[in-house]
Parts: sequence; C-alpha cells; structure tokens
Amino acid sequence: QVQLVESGGGLVQAGGSLRLSCASSGRTFSSYAMGWFRQAPGKEREFVAAISRSGSSTYYADSVKGRFAISRDNAKNTLSLQMNSLKPEDTAVYYCAADRVFNTIVILIPGKGYWGQGTQVTVSS
Repeated sequence: QVQLVESGGGLVQAGGSLRLSCASSGRTFSSYAMGWFRQAPGKEREFVAAISRSGSSTYYADSVKGRFAISRDNAKNTLSLQMNSLKPEDTAVYYCAADRVFNTIVILIPGKGYWGQGTQVTVSS
C-alpha cells in the first residue's frame, strides 16, 4: 500500500513559478515509477510528467516540456514538480501517482496504481 500526499499548490501570476511536492508513506517508494497528472475544470485528467524508479529517466507532456521538471528523492520518499513560466492554461488540480511500470504510467487512470488527493494550482493572467 502506498499513500501519497501532495503539497505546494497555490495562486501565482502568469510567468511565475511553483514547486509541488508529493510525500509517500512506506518503505517501497523506490519500487514505483512516479508521475504527475492534472485535471482542469470540465476536462479529463491528463498526464504531465513521469520519472522512473531510479530517477534516471523522465518523460513530459508536450505542453509542459521545457517549463516543468520532475524529480525524486528516494531517500526522503518524495517526488517534486518544479513549474516555471506558468500559464493560465496550467490551472488545474495536480495529482501525483505511483505505478510499478514506467513505460505505462503515462496512461495510468484513477482506480489503477496509487493516487494522492490533489493540490490546486491557479495561474492568473
């Protein structure tokens, strides 16, 4: 069982930055590939970024490539998402997720893997 708790969301102006964190309970954090997803009002949940179990591989959605950076600290059981050059269209609830397989985490859906409760990010224009 993996429990995930996100933090770091908030209100920021366009062009600003935020850093999201996801804390994981248990001693198996390093056994899971991790990802960030987001869901805007009225839209489906979408993939944002993923990182392999060791942190050696990362993958990003085209919409955030070059602006967001995913990282993890397996010693501290934490996942992070550094978000720069934020745009109003980045406004959403951001979720962290865990899955055994890095290659398929991009298509992870609620009910599969493990999910946090989400943290709100609002970018004003």
